[in-house]
Amino acid sequence: MTVTSFIRPLVVACMMAGSLTVPSEAQAPTLAMLDRLQSGEWEIRYREDVPTRRLCVRSGRDLLQLRHPNQPSNRFVVEDGDDMVTVQYTCRGDGYGRTSIRRESNGLVQIESQGIAGGRPFSFTAEGRRAGKCR
Repeated sequence: MTVTSFIRPLVVACMMAGSLTVPSEAQAPTLAMLDRLQSGEWEIRYREDVPTRRLCVRSGRDLLQLRHPNQPSNRFVVEDGDDMVTVQYTCRGDGYGRTSIRRESNGLVQIESQGIAGGRPFSFTAEGRRAGKCR
């Protein structure tokens, strides 16, 4: 008996019993948590010896690539929860990163990111806080 001839009936039996589910479109990653964050000027306070910076955030998705801003990237969603997202991305020719954002409120997040930018490694933790309207 081949492995395929053994596994196929097992998969069919599990599907009929309802114990094996096939992902539906409703389960596709949406990053909805990032879309709930308030737009406007955000202050990013790094926990390392890096100066605080302010940036205009149109969408919470802008916080995913702080070391690769405005660069087209391929993204892979690792975690897509109500209060936490983790995204891994690759920017062709300029490195990659993996960023986790934990939402405390729609105007306050905790950010952890690491990767390679401009041929150099980076790793940081920061707090992002909405500071008002963009100037």
